[in-house]
Amino acid sequence: MPRTKLAKTGISSVEEYIAAQPESVQGILAQVRKAIRDSVPLAEEMISYKMPTYKVHGDAMLHFAGWKQHYSLYPATQRLLAEFKKELEPYKIHKATIRFSISDPVPVGLIARIAKYRAKEISERNRSRTDGPNRS
Repeated sequence: MPRTKLAKTGISSVEEYIAAQPESVQGILAQVRKAIRDSVPLAEEMISYKMPTYKVHGDAMLHFAGWKQHYSLYPATQRLLAEFKKELEPYKIHKATIRFSISDPVPVGLIARIAKYRAKEISERNRSRTDGPNRS
């Protein structure tokens, strides 16, 4: 499915990304952004891979993108998909992508919980790297 007005290069902020979308989806993407920012306020917001990206501890936590008929969150790890299996049943999942229809209400609470879960996954992964065995 082709991107809508997204192929524009030179987008350097999430505000610009959202403004480049059709008016009908700008409010939806603004809600997605707010849910992520409110739930993980210390996450660094940027554009990466031509889409809004949130990083914690230097690692990509979550991306979102607007498409013609849906918007998506990436990446959905296997642990995340298992943890939210019941809540994600109404949505299309393909590999590490969760797709939400633009015609449905934005599941703000779910998106916020997913963002928090991804931040926790990254923190745990980073902690296990630093707490690993001493190699002298």
